[in-house]
Amino acid sequence: MQRQQQVKIPTKRNRKRRVLSALARVSLFTVLGVTSVAAKAVTVKVTDEEGQPVNEAVVWFESSQLTKQSAITKLDYKMGQRDRAFTPHILVVPKGAQVSFPNYDSILHHVYSFSAAQPFEFKLYRDNPQALTFANTGVVELGCNIHDWMLGYILVVDSTHFAITNDKGVADVSLSKPVAQDVTIHVWHEGFADLDQPESIKMTTLKTNQTLTYQLNQSLFKPKEDFSDEFDDYE
Repeated sequence: MQRQQQVKIPTKRNRKRRVLSALARVSLFTVLGVTSVAAKAVTVKVTDEEGQPVNEAVVWFESSQLTKQSAITKLDYKMGQRDRAFTPHILVVPKGAQVSFPNYDSILHHVYSFSAAQPFEFKLYRDNPQALTFANTGVVELGCNIHDWMLGYILVVDSTHFAITNDKGVADVSLSKPVAQDVTIHVWHEGFADLDQPESIKMTTLKTNQTLTYQLNQSLFKPKEDFSDEFDDYE
């Protein structure tokens, strides 16, 4: 899913960064030691190219040794509309999860997505929440046919071990047990030039109660400005 806007051309310095070998990129991970977070969790700190924390980055682990937890898939996921905005702005769910779309506003919304992972349309509604099962992995970009400035994302992943970073760039990902081999960390952000391409790195081991630092290998687009109007015709 390429962004419908001008793509920033990387400088020579950035081009060198983009051709880093997998081995070199793995060196971006720094094990900082055992932390005091809840038992059986991995703390991941995501930073940008300048080492600054990245907010609302999605982090998830995949491995043949990580059993998918059905209880996580069956949780009550919601992508609401409140104050003419999607809430949460980014929702991550495991493949096969059902998401409802409650309208908390006193006005009508018309939610849709043209994303290849899950195209759909919920026509004008207010009182009856719509729901949909997301059976395919990928990024589902959301819009509202009435309020053009509304933008949200549902990221569907093939994992039940995921989290979103806070304003300090930190995400705590639950982990039922250590992983000795065959583990991949994925990182996604709405600022990526290609929304369908998360950054991924294979790791040899993954321990519980450890902290990792992941530095992004690309520049981020700035969030879109809010073009919302004070009034609309669907009160």
